[in-house]
Amino acid sequence: MPSKFAARAGSAIKAFAEASHDMLVQPTLRLGVTGLARSGKTVFTTALIHHLVETHALPAFAPAQEGRLRRARLVPQPDDAVPRFPFEEHFATLTEARAWPRSTDRISQFRLEIAYERAAGWRTGPATLMLDVVDYPGEWLLDLALIETGYTAWSRATINGTRRPGRAAVAGPWLEALKGFDPAAPLDEVAAERASDAFKTYLAALRAGPEAVATTPPGRFLMPGDLAGSPALTFAPLDRLPETIPPDSLAGLMERRFEAYKARVVTPFFRDHFQRVDRQIVLVDVLAAVDAGATALAELEEALDGVLLSLNIGRNSVLSKLFAPRADRVLFAATKADHLHQTSHDRLDALLRLLVSRAMRRTEAAGARVGTVALASVRATRETTVHDGGESFRAVAGTPEAGEVVGDEVFDGNAEAAVFPGELPARPEAVLEGAVPPGSLRFPRFRPPLVRPDGLGRAGHLPQIRLDRAMQFLIGDRLA
Repeated sequence: MPSKFAARAGSAIKAFAEASHDMLVQPTLRLGVTGLARSGKTVFTTALIHHLVETHALPAFAPAQEGRLRRARLVPQPDDAVPRFPFEEHFATLTEARAWPRSTDRISQFRLEIAYERAAGWRTGPATLMLDVVDYPGEWLLDLALIETGYTAWSRATINGTRRPGRAAVAGPWLEALKGFDPAAPLDEVAAERASDAFKTYLAALRAGPEAVATTPPGRFLMPGDLAGSPALTFAPLDRLPETIPPDSLAGLMERRFEAYKARVVTPFFRDHFQRVDRQIVLVDVLAAVDAGATALAELEEALDGVLLSLNIGRNSVLSKLFAPRADRVLFAATKADHLHQTSHDRLDALLRLLVSRAMRRTEAAGARVGTVALASVRATRETTVHDGGESFRAVAGTPEAGEVVGDEVFDGNAEAAVFPGELPARPEAVLEGAVPPGSLRFPRFRPPLVRPDGLGRAGHLPQIRLDRAMQFLIGDRLA
């Protein structure tokens, strides 16, 4: 079984060449943008480019606030084998169609050339930073934990996961089908396909449910791309596995394909992309987990811990930069803060910090910085007050998408609505203790805001909440 050490060693030459060029020729920062399902990763990446290129006012982003950003422009990316992030398409979708961009279903990349003035000090004058951003499908994140996991352990963990509260109805059909597969039976391609199809149906049902915030691997099963139908994506967990798996049995076939998936899909992704980042942001839809209940929150906490365990994190030295680069900053971002009134934004941040507190301590001990922020990459609402009888409530207002229901009203995608979404408790531990009953928060899906070009015909300003804080944490120090 290939180890994580071997996977890292496989990219040493590439890392050495890239780091040498970056240190001696052109300063470069490689930022990984990842996130769990439905976290708004594509929107974040689009907004990041937009604000850097348009040099909008960003109070918490020091280079912009101090007037030191001279120019940022998209330039050809360094890796010709990776698709370019379609910024123009996504920006048009947000601003012209007022619709949310399609979710990421493959890895993509872009490079920004950022010209800036150095801050006052011993270094002054103009400088340039190449910002390489790699956008990963969120469903691939948890696959990284498979690198050091064997088929038997994965099968048992996946089957045990069906016993979690609230999963019985979703898992029932798959568990019933599982009874019909004997792991000791002779190798059978047709049986393997039937078992894999049943398992994929279960994964699809999980993703459609409230616990989709913590996707169960393998991630490529639900977005196979050009691997659709390949043997490496045609396996499934089996129950009642023997201590030693005969290679010519059904279980032996499954084990071989499981290892092929790790070797041909997961390890190259880790080696060629995930391992090489200097900074990492992990976007999380915490509100969806809160609204789903304590079980979903516990699963989200476990998933986030697994993400950090998969990252190569720590303080970089000259040698580590050359031979084994590490991510020296990781930011966890709770998205969709615009669904809450601003009085709950700090509370959302505190809840996220609680969920990653155990992993943060371990990561900071390795010398890396870990941060949290509650943000809205593109703000779809504004704050208002609603009155009900003699009471007033802090609310948010926006344009619900067509078909969304607020109270007794079904919206057509044009009319606005003011919604009291509910509040998060001041003490984040109270959320884990059940202070917010499942389904008690009200989050209609709002359309992106109406954005008009400015007087000079330039692209309009996309409003945001705390995106500038995220930018400062991730790249601000490299533009000083």
